[in-house]
Amino acid sequence: MKSLSQRLRVLCLSIVLSIPFTVTTCVQAEEISVTQWGTSLYGLPYAVAINQGYFKQAGIDITGILTSGGGGTTVRNILASKLPYGEVAVSAALAAQRQGLDVVIVNAGVRSVAEASSVTMPDSPVKSVADLVGKKIAITSPKGVSEMLLLMVLQARGIDASQVQRVASGGYVNGLTMLEQGAVSAAVLIEPLSIVRKDKYRTVYKAGDVLQPMTTSVGITTRAFAKAHPEVIQAIIEGRQMGVQATYRDPAAAAKLLETSFKLTPDVAREAVDNMIRAHMWSEGEFDQSELNRMTDGLKLIGEIKEDVDWTKLIDSSMLPKAIKVKSKL
Repeated sequence: MKSLSQRLRVLCLSIVLSIPFTVTTCVQAEEISVTQWGTSLYGLPYAVAINQGYFKQAGIDITGILTSGGGGTTVRNILASKLPYGEVAVSAALAAQRQGLDVVIVNAGVRSVAEASSVTMPDSPVKSVADLVGKKIAITSPKGVSEMLLLMVLQARGIDASQVQRVASGGYVNGLTMLEQGAVSAAVLIEPLSIVRKDKYRTVYKAGDVLQPMTTSVGITTRAFAKAHPEVIQAIIEGRQMGVQATYRDPAAAAKLLETSFKLTPDVAREAVDNMIRAHMWSEGEFDQSELNRMTDGLKLIGEIKEDVDWTKLIDSSMLPKAIKVKSKL
């Protein structure tokens, strides 16, 4: 049987000798898209995989990551890319499907909300989630992930969401400014920003301490590309898997890479990585229906979706490497 690299070289030759393709998939320098690349910890395993040569080892040379603000922007970047694969928020994948776009989910990504929290000023009377009743709290935007997680935390603590006023700030830093000016009593936050500024604020709650694991991001491609080049998608998933395993195996090395990539101090980078490892933030790619459903339960709270999701129509697990596929719970 030909190796993946041999099969991809044959594919490259066939592309050169045949009619043009809108997408090419040779073993050459390629870029993929990852939501919130460079601002959140979602993409750390990709950075590790590139740095350690794991993608090349799996049979594909991923040399760069395209970044975006997330959501539909990331999906559009993926669909327009020469190599249409990327990791996006679950909400973005579901929205693309509702719009009739040629998208299929091929692997799970992040499975924890441990990076999310809410903070207040050190001298604030707000000490717990219950103290938010009757108060204003800054979220980034309506129907966004920050609002969804807040509503899920309130629900988990038995608090009527109508008793807490959400104020859209437009961004995490903007929310902190509102907090410092007294316009709100608390603000949502995300790592590593919450670590960088931890001496200025007091934590009200950490979402990962309140909520169970849930799938927040997934790998997607187009159905056409998946059908034509499944070995390419499998190679990407396998390379990322090795990056995840290396991150868990050597947190110090991953933190050093994060320090360089995010321009963080060594202490902040190590604390951020350790926090996410403790929460087992990154899956190797396997699907867990209960974790997927918890995410859709949250999306219902913000009105992003109204009905349960039939994952069988959205997910194609056939491109998961065997070692990952056996872990899936679909």
